[in-house]
Amino acid sequence: MNNVQRILRIILSVAMVLFAFAVPQPSQAVDPYEVDVILPMTGFGGFIGQGGTQGLTAAETVINKAGGINGQPIKFVVHDDQSSPQVEVQLANAVIAQHKQFFMASSFAAQCNAIAPLVKDGPVLYCLTPSVHPEPGSHIFSIDPATADQIPVEIRYLRLHGLKRLALITSTDASGQDAEHAVDATLALPENKDVTLVAREHFATTDLTVAAQIARVRSSKADVLMAYTSGTPFGTVLRDAQSGGLNLPVMTSNANMVLAQMASYAQFLPPALYFPGIACVVPPAQIADRTLRAVVTDYDATLRAQGSAPEFMQSTTYDPALIIASALRKLGTKASADQIRSYIDGLRGFYGSAGRYDFRTFPQRGLGEPNVFIVRWESGKNAWSAVSKPGGAPL
Repeated sequence: MNNVQRILRIILSVAMVLFAFAVPQPSQAVDPYEVDVILPMTGFGGFIGQGGTQGLTAAETVINKAGGINGQPIKFVVHDDQSSPQVEVQLANAVIAQHKQFFMASSFAAQCNAIAPLVKDGPVLYCLTPSVHPEPGSHIFSIDPATADQIPVEIRYLRLHGLKRLALITSTDASGQDAEHAVDATLALPENKDVTLVAREHFATTDLTVAAQIARVRSSKADVLMAYTSGTPFGTVLRDAQSGGLNLPVMTSNANMVLAQMASYAQFLPPALYFPGIACVVPPAQIADRTLRAVVTDYDATLRAQGSAPEFMQSTTYDPALIIASALRKLGTKASADQIRSYIDGLRGFYGSAGRYDFRTFPQRGLGEPNVFIVRWESGKNAWSAVSKPGGAPL
């Protein structure tokens, strides 16, 4: 080989190397950052779990469209607790054994209360129910205004409408007990001195009828029925109220703000059905805060784009997902449970589908009475509409 050939070969080799670097190389897929979520996909709370998964899908879309967690996609992995506290504990132990910094858990107080002792020192647990009351500074957070913040708004609305003789029916589970305690505390407030609880009834979530309880409510001459249970047991209350001739407006938990439930109860809905709502179930035109209105509009559009009709239950997972993504973008995916807890503790002015979050004013949940609207189910529109200002004053 002469010198000219040798030089040409060297030039060709260098050119091939430079070409290889110039041509874009296929990027290697980045494994997603997985967040475990425990939901009631089956059992009496199945309505709730289905909505929760839709909220997670929407949150994944929004987070990953914005670059994920600093370039790493996020993925929410759902586990079915079968609406059972015992299964909840088993699943939570399995998640904790993997040394995760964070997970979300079920939509009922009994389930979250069952696993609360397991996370005393971490990981961070975001309970997907307002009916638990985490200690300030703990590793546990809870969605939405607390039941103790929702019920004062509900009773204020009823009182200002002249509905002062209240009948109460609650399930005997932890969520029902939480609501009953909140009703008692609210009626003890000076503003409610003219409001009377004329009937107090209880039932188990496994009961197939509440006909006897409804009969006693009917004889009490109540103005309104406050019914605190969710999922299938709420349908039992509505069905027996109709068959028992109880023609009263009903105020219930926002856990029942599920379109599939409303459709299945269409034949025995009461004359008026009210809920303690949050921003995502209020028509955007009724939201005064422009930033919040824009966030709710985006929430609606994201859900509709994936084929889901926007409702309350999707928000219960959507907002916690956005909050944890915010923490991980700031701190990185190697952040400790304590770092994530401290970040959320100090979060203020964060807009989600439920409202403007302020964890300093409302520790462990970020929302309170000022974020609660009273909304009414509009059967003809297949939607909810606000009938009060935030805080319960009638429109």
